Amino acid sequence: MVTRVDLENTYEKAKAAVAAATSLQQLDQVRVEYLGKRGKITSVLKTLGRLTPEERKEIGQVANKVRQNLEGDIKEKQEELSSEEVIKRLAAESVDITLPGREHVYGRRHLISQVIKEITDIFLGLGYKVAEGPEVELDYYNFKALNTPADHPARSLQDTFYIRKAGAHPADNDIVLRTHTSPVQIRVMKSQKPPVYIIAPGRAFRRDVPDPTHSPMFHQVEGLAVDKGITFGDLKGTLEEFSRQMFGRESQVRVVARESFEAGIAEGGQQIRLRPHFFPFTEPSAEVDVRCFACGGVGCRICGSGWLEILGAGMVDPNVLIEVGYNPEEVSGFAFGMGVERIAMLLYGVPDIRMFFENDLRFVKQF
Repeated sequence: MVTRVDLENTYEKAKAAVAAATSLQQLDQVRVEYLGKRGKITSVLKTLGRLTPEERKEIGQVANKVRQNLEGDIKEKQEELSSEEVIKRLAAESVDITLPGREHVYGRRHLISQVIKEITDIFLGLGYKVAEGPEVELDYYNFKALNTPADHPARSLQDTFYIRKAGAHPADNDIVLRTHTSPVQIRVMKSQKPPVYIIAPGRAFRRDVPDPTHSPMFHQVEGLAVDKGITFGDLKGTLEEFSRQMFGRESQVRVVARESFEAGIAEGGQQIRLRPHFFPFTEPSAEVDVRCFACGGVGCRICGSGWLEILGAGMVDPNVLIEVGYNPEEVSGFAFGMGVERIAMLLYGVPDIRMFFENDLRFVKQF
């Protein structure tokens, strides 16, 4: 039979084991050894039923007191070891607070994306909607529907990249990388009736040799307005309002003849000019130029003539309206397309279009 002395000796051994534990794992082993289902003190409590009432009372009181004391010792030691482990972990993960903090690098829109957003916001304010289309286009939408058949000489100005079909004759390769975002205009007009007021921002591709003002991949924002009674005056007014918002309230737009477009240059603001031109899908047509930021109109390696072409515009050719199912006797319209890189160069004084695509962080971070 277990006596009072046996229980006290067992407790002293358990208490010494608790004090000697150096980790939570060792402490838990001591707990199981003495207080587990088959532990030494638990076993004593299970034998109380075989004792006389007087013995059961005496041994039971001692056993319960030993168990309570041991549980308290284990809890106290557990808190001590837990604190030590936290201190060790913090010491291992300690940070020298005298070191400078790590700088958080925030991304930002690329300059081209910023300018596209500025242009888009202007035309949204004028009541236009944004339309999008595929960059890999069919020859029909890119050329034929825009009054540019296969034998049209204007195609040489938009030499592009064709996607070959296996085994097909070269003449049947009718899948191209779009040369402008004008195909979006055709797709929109074929899908809805007038009135139409849209802009089409996106990338375009041409087989151009890279130089300070040309790139085989570039960005455009094209616009289209088709409604009853639209005139060239509406086009001029729209471009004037755009130029004022984009380049400043001092900007001036002039319609000039070929032989006299240097006449009457005004001081202040950004000089804009419209000069006669030819596009197969507009008639009459005009090129819109901005006075060169680098030379002020004198002429340099960037502009050549003192002016930078930023967009082409004109009244939608009746053949295009007929192609999409509109009646040119009932509606008319104008279209324009601007090069985003050219506008960015003018706004921010970028001397070479290739800088936009070189991914040089020294350049990108400036904007």
